[in-house]
This record gives sequence, C-alpha cells and structure tokens, in this order.
Amino acid sequence: MIKLSRYKIEKYINCKRCFVLYHTHKISPKMIPFTLNIALDNLCKNEFDYYRERQEPHPLFKEHDIDAIPFAHPDIDDWRNNFKGIRYKDNEKNYNFGGAIDDVWIKPNGDLIISDVKATSKKVFNWEETKKMPWGQGYKRQLEMYQWLFRKNGFKVASEAYLLYFNGLKDEPFFKQSMKFELQVVKLECDDSWVEAKIIEAVNLLESGDFPKGSESCEDCNYLRKRWQVSQDT
Repeated sequence: MIKLSRYKIEKYINCKRCFVLYHTHKISPKMIPFTLNIALDNLCKNEFDYYRERQEPHPLFKEHDIDAIPFAHPDIDDWRNNFKGIRYKDNEKNYNFGGAIDDVWIKPNGDLIISDVKATSKKVFNWEETKKMPWGQGYKRQLEMYQWLFRKNGFKVASEAYLLYFNGLKDEPFFKQSMKFELQVVKLECDDSWVEAKIIEAVNLLESGDFPKGSESCEDCNYLRKRWQVSQDT
C-alpha cells in the first residue's frame, strides 16, 4: 500500500517530477526547520488545550463570532503529531493517506471546524494578496485535505475552515526578549471534492513507474535547469 501525506500531495500538485523524486528516491532539497514557527504552533496548542479541558470557547471565538469550542477527543494528540496524524486507508485503491492538523473545533450542531496556524513577519500583512500567491493557495488546499480526512473517518465537517495568521511585529522600539504579534483570523469556505482524485492520480503515477518532466513553474527544477546550462557553457 502506498503511503502518502498531505505534503506529498502538495508536491504532486506543484511538480510531478519532484513528487516522484521525493517519494520514490528520497531526493529533495533539505528544508530548514522553522523552529520559531513550531514554537508558535505549540503555544497555540497549549492555549486551545486549556479551553478544551474546560470545554469553553477560546476568547478569539467570541471576538470573531465563531460559535464553537475546542474539540475534545481521545485522539487529538495523535492527530496533531507529525509522525501520526489522522489517516485514511483504501485497500482497493492502494493508498494510505494522512496529515497532522494544528487544531479542530466543534460547533453546537456537531460539525467540526479545521484550523491551521501560520506565521510570518511583514510590514503589512494582507491575506487578500497572500491568497493569490502559490503558498496561499496551498494553505487552502491543506485545510481541504484535512477536511476530507476527517470526513473519511466518519466525522461531520463544516464547510468553513480557519487560518490563524500571526504577523510578527519587527519595528517595535524595544525588544525586551518578547515578540509581539498581530493576529488575523481568516475564514475560508472550502471544497474538498478534488482531494481523492489527486490522491489516486499520484498513486497511479507511482505505480506506472513513469518519470515526468519537471514543471515549468517549479523553482527546484528551474534552478537545476539553469545550473546545468551554466555548467555546459563553462
């Protein structure tokens, strides 16, 4: 059975060649760990766990008119663990797909809301501009893949999902060993109807043994093309 992750499917969408290199050959540019982002994720989880234990809405829910509380479930820590996550297996179609969420909330009607934490540091953060960028589109796809996973595991899932986008303020006059953040709570109306088709496409590609050409928009492939061209010319 082919084991796939949310990250691998995103790679497949962006560049099929890089997807095959990563999945089959374990070849990928080394990623720098975003340790500050991980720390911010953990702090958010600690806060949500505080209200989850008390089954009360987080204050930002009231501020942004979100009628929900953090979802209390025995598997919540596994779902948020990068080495476990929430998974769905399809024996007939030969895939085992999963991903790790940041948090999940529950509405009074039982529908689950998937949320994800993002961090940046810009002079002015504007989601309307960010959502046009490839990574902004990827954030929405990420939430839709998580929604699909929860639905396939038998949960009722709301159409809306949320990004908690923290923008680090870097122009404060004094640091005092404490960084301030602006928070934008971004509500997204999602549609996960595309997810399984992409998973099956990725599985079919791996089973075919084909080695696709690199995407014209792939930064990694374009870097290698230019490097190879310079090497040939010198």
